[in-house]
Amino acid sequence: MTNRARLQRKLFVMLGVIVLMAYSCARSGGVTLQAGDDGGQVELVEGQTFVVSLEGNPTTGYTWEAVEYDQHILRQVGEPRFTPESSDVGAPGEQRLRFEAIGTGRTTLRLVYHRPWEEAEPERTFSVEVVVR
Repeated sequence: MTNRARLQRKLFVMLGVIVLMAYSCARSGGVTLQAGDDGGQVELVEGQTFVVSLEGNPTTGYTWEAVEYDQHILRQVGEPRFTPESSDVGAPGEQRLRFEAIGTGRTTLRLVYHRPWEEAEPERTFSVEVVVR
């Protein structure tokens, strides 16, 4: 094998590794949406997961809940998780909801911050257009 053929082979292998790493990173997640993303759009690939992280305080009875999305395109993964900003009792913090893109298409993901047992308008809302390719 010539030096040129060896170099081409190495470059081809390296390119393959780079493509596989990029695909793996895209599928594994790494996307976190926050309050500033409200009203925006996110593009994902099928199989990719993402997190919506919003300020909240479940000790007051308020919680973020997903109320609208196409269940053929997105699936909520697990229960919302809360991390307080301090160890003080009743401290606010970040509530995180995790989703997985399970089908291609476009859907609006709408979240509300409310007390689930009250029949009142939510305190806050969050929505984002999700495009899965």
